[in-house]
Amino acid sequence: MSDTTNTIKHVASPLARQTLLDGDLVKPVADKRPIRLLPWLQVVKIGGRSIMDRGAEAILPLVDELRSLLPEHRMLILTGAGIRARHLYSVGLDLGLPVGSLASLAASEAGQNGHMLALLLSAEGVSYVEHPTIASQLAIHLQATRAVVGSAFPPYHHHEFPTSRIPPHRADTGAFLVADAVGAAGLTIVEDVDGVYTADPKGPDGAKAELVRETSASALAAAGGPLPFDHTLTEVMGTARHIERVQVINGLVPGRLTAALRGEHVGTVIHTGAHAG
Repeated sequence: MSDTTNTIKHVASPLARQTLLDGDLVKPVADKRPIRLLPWLQVVKIGGRSIMDRGAEAILPLVDELRSLLPEHRMLILTGAGIRARHLYSVGLDLGLPVGSLASLAASEAGQNGHMLALLLSAEGVSYVEHPTIASQLAIHLQATRAVVGSAFPPYHHHEFPTSRIPPHRADTGAFLVADAVGAAGLTIVEDVDGVYTADPKGPDGAKAELVRETSASALAAAGGPLPFDHTLTEVMGTARHIERVQVINGLVPGRLTAALRGEHVGTVIHTGAHAG
């Protein structure tokens, strides 16, 4: 009888006899560039407090612009949370709720904003989808329609990292993680300022604030100044595999989003840690 007991179930693999906790041993496999799943997708993140909280004056013109972009691009439109989430944080902290609970509650407001935006685009076949659908059925939805809307909050929820009392992974970070995971063509963050400034343009030193036209995630992290997006975003940009640059634009200026999606430099371009090739 041939001795096949120890070999018949063996599958050759570079990871078979390695510990996945050893970076040097895993590196030959981990350093390989993953496949871009949706290279034609444009991810657009709409600010909650900066855009959605402003009401019809800000939202309706942006909806009209998104509608006009549908024949030109296939988009995943993600919405952030606004002032209601900040009120929620305040009450939740007073009650002693853990950071994971705060993340779940804030994410629900981002979803509410997404539902409203999707309804305004529903005549064009745009609908709101939940995180599981984005993870497993985004491609088929985008074959049926030119865009879908979702919450930009990452679905950590009760599994949020307990490194802060306020959830560190919020809407901007969540939008980037999705865009990079699917290998999207780009990520555009829509705010109510022209981009990143050397100081808070709405603060006491606003008159001295200068627009930074182009920078890198590492430079922003080192500077530690005020940012119009989550500070955690600068960290995850450093480990990007696909998205090489992110542009932050002013969504209150008509035409800025159209120009950005066409590759024009109309805000602040932030280079990530990803490299072409």
